[in-house]
Amino acid sequence: MHSFLARLTPLIIALGLTWTTLHAIEPAIASLPDSAEIVSRSVVAEGDLSRLKAVLAKAQRGEPVTLGFIGGSITQGAIATKPANRYVNRVADWWKTTFPHTRFTLVNAGIGATNSLYGSLRAQRDLLSRSPDFVVVDFAVNDKAGPELAESYEGLVRQILKQPQAPAVVLLFMSRNDGINAQEWQEKIGSHYQLPMISYRNAFWPELQSGRVQWSQIGADYIHPNNQGHASTATFITTLLEKGRVSVPVDAASSPVSPTLPSPVLSDAFERTTLLEAADLQPLNNEGWTYMPEKKAWVSSTPGSVIEFKISGTRIFLMDYHINGPMGKVRVQVDKLPPVTRDGWFEKTWGGYRETLTLVQDIPAGPHRVRFELLEEAHPQSTGHEFQILGLGATGLTGSHSTEQAP
Repeated sequence: MHSFLARLTPLIIALGLTWTTLHAIEPAIASLPDSAEIVSRSVVAEGDLSRLKAVLAKAQRGEPVTLGFIGGSITQGAIATKPANRYVNRVADWWKTTFPHTRFTLVNAGIGATNSLYGSLRAQRDLLSRSPDFVVVDFAVNDKAGPELAESYEGLVRQILKQPQAPAVVLLFMSRNDGINAQEWQEKIGSHYQLPMISYRNAFWPELQSGRVQWSQIGADYIHPNNQGHASTATFITTLLEKGRVSVPVDAASSPVSPTLPSPVLSDAFERTTLLEAADLQPLNNEGWTYMPEKKAWVSSTPGSVIEFKISGTRIFLMDYHINGPMGKVRVQVDKLPPVTRDGWFEKTWGGYRETLTLVQDIPAGPHRVRFELLEEAHPQSTGHEFQILGLGATGLTGSHSTEQAP
């Protein structure tokens, strides 16, 4: 342990932290080699800390603070052995321990096997409706590497930043065991908005490549961190928080932070979204489909069944369910545009998942009719025809609210 302290001392001094930081770092990653270097590498950029300092000052004054986290299964807590071991809960514990006289509300908006496209559609319902003061955004693993989902990611970030309480936002870049993630494009967006950014990949990849750290030490499978991985993730975030905290005066007064944003890197289309989950969808026409509350889906197993819904927007999205089971195919058509065929059968056996797909884009605002027809055709390995419609979404709306959701 003394060698760990010796390695950590330069980091503590360089970051301008106090030794209270050590109590958060030591138990989390002291068992790993080059712990100080790992922590240092995790910081992609500190960004503009003014929003973070405003939240820290609010907590220091004893005012209620809401902590928000949005992402996929890692943020949800997989595969930590108990809630207290999740990185989200560990970060929340830092706030509670650091400011024991402040009341904190934790909002965990993580949903497994979902990306920033669905995240941008559900942000108002699951996160922003709770008026968070501090938000961690984690979609680097579930978003594909490349520009494909960068637009929805930017829209999600802009939705959060434009909230009237001017939340502090930290971008978190987790990673698969092969080093693949969406950090390249997400980092471009974070740099544009001068956001603090933390990278699990940057922290551990040199250690993994050299063999000084084995993935099994920090990962439960090829994507999800184990308890050690969750603890390290929390340490990376709380080290940044601690640096912000030590620079906040003890008697810091409230000072407003403007939610005004620069022009977007890619687009602001995902600032204005509609989300209609299956329970919100009212059929215009229905022949053979049933809404099943236990599945939260419109479901049919009879080929030839047709159902139609209405939605407005310049881009239309479908949410449907996929699993290795007796699943079938549907033909989906928006107005008279070319149809899309969707297959509910999924080759993997680890379970089912929700997928969000762009059906059409760059169309008039509508309203539009979306028609589903269950096909006779099914995957050769499927033993049935069931299909589950989980919802529809849209962007490109106008109005006074940045995001619109179904009631």
